[in-house]
Amino acid sequence: MPDKLSFAHDAVLLQEAVAAVLGVKSLPLQRDDTDAADNEENSLQASGIYVDATFGRGGHSRLLLSQLAGDAKLIVIDKDPTAITVARELASIDNRVHVIHDSFASLTDSLAAMGIMQVDGLMADLGVSSPQIDDGSRGFSFMRDGAVDMRMDTTRGQSVAEWLEQVDDETLANVLYDFGEERHSRRIARAIKEMSSYTSTLELAEVIKVAHPNWQRGKHPATQSFQAMRIFINNELGDVDSFLEQSIPILKAGGQLAVISFHSLEDRRIKQFLQRHSKGQYPEDENLPIRPDRPRYFSKPKRIGPSKAEVANNPRSRSAWLRTATRTEVAYQPDVE
Repeated sequence: MPDKLSFAHDAVLLQEAVAAVLGVKSLPLQRDDTDAADNEENSLQASGIYVDATFGRGGHSRLLLSQLAGDAKLIVIDKDPTAITVARELASIDNRVHVIHDSFASLTDSLAAMGIMQVDGLMADLGVSSPQIDDGSRGFSFMRDGAVDMRMDTTRGQSVAEWLEQVDDETLANVLYDFGEERHSRRIARAIKEMSSYTSTLELAEVIKVAHPNWQRGKHPATQSFQAMRIFINNELGDVDSFLEQSIPILKAGGQLAVISFHSLEDRRIKQFLQRHSKGQYPEDENLPIRPDRPRYFSKPKRIGPSKAEVANNPRSRSAWLRTATRTEVAYQPDVE
């Protein structure tokens, strides 16, 4: 792989996620000191159509490509224009790669536009990539100064700064509480709304820091508030829900779903989705005298965490969970939902 496609970002649960989306327990061993022909012999050479719904900087995609046959297709999707630039560079040297600049919430429509109705594997890494955080101009970081933006797709939509200019105290407090689980949301919201402008992430972080009455050791007091504003402005949880629901008709029977999350709000959604559609556990049925027979679209749900070695090498992985499941042969029944 050319150096220009190498970025300072360690893909989390890399081997585990790619093995899961291919439906195997582990990948064949590939060594850096062997030539391409030898590594090809150790590749699974899987055919089919696969989707990396959050390309990022392509760590998962590149490993997946090493396991795919020449006739396979890999569809990569991302909202981030910088990620799309990297993806297009990869596509220029590998004709198996097809790039879509959009949210994975538009998965069904995006694939249909390519004439693709079903795929063999679907994976997503819901974390914010290290390059996004490290680039202060994106506004994700409370450690590096930049515009208070936080949009994943900088070509469309409203920035956090624009939103803060018009939002009222109560709505802001609710966002901080609901999406950041910030217990001191009202106090912090009042302090934010007293700011004269929203042009600096460091200034915003400092205001939150001063307003926060109880700091958690080893954690910046602005962590949860920044997370909440980022999740809200990008509709991240709504997009996750939409993506998960679309995975049912998109995956072929026997197809694999693999999703990595980094905080409880996302992981809880994925867990509940898989419980709902693998065990028939629908919350709305709990108080019914006779529970209806619900379709079970997934089987074999699993949860995988990072190894001790990975956490030691990449502390960012410590909060990650990979949830995987296999699509059953039950035909999609939208009217039953």
